[in-house]
Formats: sequence, C-alpha cells, structure tokens
Amino acid sequence: MRAIKQSKKLRDVRYDVRGPILVEAQRLEAEGHRILKLNIGNPAPFGFEAPQAIMADIVHHLPSAQGYSDSRGIYSARTAVAQYYQSHGLADAKVDDVFLGNGVSELITMVLQTFVDDGNEILVPAPDYPLWTGAVTLSGGTPVHYRCDEDNGWQPDLADIESKITPNTHALVIINPNNPTGAVYTTEVLQGLVDIARRHDLVIFSDEIYEKILFDGAEHQHTATVAGDDVLCLTFSGLSKAYRVCGYRSGWVLVSGPKHLARDFLEGLTLVANMRMCPNVPAQHAIQTALGGYQSVDELIIPGGRYYDQAMLADRLLNEIPGVSSVRPRGALYCFPRLDPEVYPIADDQQFVIELLRAKKILVTHGTGFNWPDPDHFRLVTLPEVDVLTEAIGRIAEFLEEYRAAA
Repeated sequence: MRAIKQSKKLRDVRYDVRGPILVEAQRLEAEGHRILKLNIGNPAPFGFEAPQAIMADIVHHLPSAQGYSDSRGIYSARTAVAQYYQSHGLADAKVDDVFLGNGVSELITMVLQTFVDDGNEILVPAPDYPLWTGAVTLSGGTPVHYRCDEDNGWQPDLADIESKITPNTHALVIINPNNPTGAVYTTEVLQGLVDIARRHDLVIFSDEIYEKILFDGAEHQHTATVAGDDVLCLTFSGLSKAYRVCGYRSGWVLVSGPKHLARDFLEGLTLVANMRMCPNVPAQHAIQTALGGYQSVDELIIPGGRYYDQAMLADRLLNEIPGVSSVRPRGALYCFPRLDPEVYPIADDQQFVIELLRAKKILVTHGTGFNWPDPDHFRLVTLPEVDVLTEAIGRIAEFLEEYRAAA
C-alpha cells in the first residue's frame, strides 16, 4: 500500500506557535515536568473567566440554539456588530455587511479562500500573526512580508510596503493592535496604509481582535473609518481576547467601502459561508450582550488591572536582562523582545527556545515563527499573574546568563 502523504498545498505552511516547540513541551509533560506555557494568548488557563452576563445569556438561549442558524449568523448578533461600528464612525454599516464565524481564525481562512487566486500576492506584516501567512499560502497565494520598524515602536514601514508592490499585489493585511509586538498604530500611519491601498487599488484586511486592550492612553482607530467609502476594507474582530472566551469561538468580519464593486466577491463569501452551514450558534448569542453590556475589560487595562500590570512588569523585567531590549507594548497581550546578536549569537531561534524549554520549563515562541526574518526575537505571553510572571522571566534571565557565559 502506498504511503499517505499530506497535500502539497501544506508544503510552505507553518504555524510554529503550536509546532515543534509544543510537541517538545508535551513530551516533557509526559515525563512528569510542569511546563509554563507562554506561547499562546489564551486567558482561561491563567484565571481569567468570561463575564457572568455572557455565560448566562448563552445558557438562556441554549434551548433555541440547537439547529442551524443563517449561514452568516443570527440576525440579532449581526445587528449588534453593525450597530457597534455605527457608533464608532461607520454610519453606513449594515446587518448584511456582517458575517459571523467561529473566531477570527475561521473568517480569515474563509475570506482568503474566497479572495485569492493562485499566485496572487498579499502584503502581510513582519512580524505577523502567522495564521495570515499560512492561510494566504494554503489559498494558493504568495505572502509578501513588509517590515514593521522596531526603532519606531513597531509601526509599519510605509516605504518598505511601497517597494514590495507589484502588478500582482491584491491586498494589504493590517494587524492593529499588533500581535506579536503590542504596537498600536498612529492615525498618520493608518492614513498612510490606506493611501497606499487607494493608490494601488488594494483591498484591506484589518485584524483588530485586540482593539479593546489598550494601555497608557493608546487610542485605537478602526482602519475602515480612515478608508472611507472608496477603499474596500474587511474588519475582523471578536470576543476571544477582550471578553476572555477564546474557547467559545465567536468572531465577525465587517465589509465596508465600495461594496457595489465587490458584489461578485461577496457572493463567493456567502457561498463559502453556506458550505460551512453556520457558525457556532450558542456562542453567537454572546455577541449582543458583550458589545452592549458592561465592558469589564476596562478594569483590566488600567493601572491595577491584570492585563496592564502584567504587561508593564514583563516589559520592565525583560529590559533589565543584559542584552535584551523590549519595546513597551501599547496594547494586546504580548512582549516581543530582541536578543542582541552580539551578546546572544543565535543561529536557530527555534532550537534556542527548545533549549530554554528543556532547561527552565518555560515555553515561549521564537521570532521567526512570526515571520520575522532574523533569529533574534521571541514572543512572551503576559497573561500569568505577577508572581508567576516574575518567576518565569527570572528563569529566562538565568538561562540567558548561562547562554552568555557559554557563548
């Protein structure tokens, strides 16, 4: 019998957040070791729970959530999403412009499958949330990475983007607030990104899942409000991070701009939505309550709140390690520190984080796993409580001290 192999479409697809490093962590756990997993932004294991109102609403609607919904999602939830964006500067957002999904990850895949033809080039930030790169590749497209500037607070390098546009470039991906860097883009940079899309007739895919997790007065602006009515913009967001319900899988995408020019694309997106039958119906009932109710995340992002205090602590402790520099996060749940190559001559950063895992039982993700070109960064999740985070970064500091001595 012939060997059964994976599709060739997966040849260049990676998702290192859950790749070989996680396999090694699971091997160590099977041997009896306790591993602190700081590789994925999943609030639940660190003591964050969903607001009671959200859970109560889901439970209340369970008897009526047993059948399929509309393939785009239930009407009340899509209405709540449309009204949310209306109240944030998109007055023409309508119910029919909203597609619900099983988290942003499913919607990214659906949209790219609908949009991308073989060989189409899609501009993706470096570093990026690697699902974007993987989904573009799996859809037959070519991800082209534009650089974000660490010396400028990880803001996108507009000149670098311009230099990478070709006649085959079809879309521009924006991740704001950014995973993995924690950057929040300025209005000027957003305007520059939109101007590039306008000049080159590009569609914008704006990933805004961390829009409510902002620190020290940082202000998030929806890309769609800058894009206006002449640049097609698809805005992705959901409940996972701000409302601490990653496992519920509840997200949405809003289509705005010149929708009359995108009728064929939207017909295709509806077809793809129909093929998956519908999103998770119980979790859709969380959306209206979440968006319209008390915003408990506001307590977490101010001094004294866990999201804020843990992010600031991580940034401070990382910057105290010799040869390590970290740009202070303005939002999201991560730090993306740099390891000075003159102090830490790392040739293979995946192997580096595996060695860290084996030595200190701390699981982080290497920077090249986020399509950063150089083996000199890693991403750290800032979700553990202060004492656990202090212990974890202390162990990282010990490992780096040993690494410096060996080097």
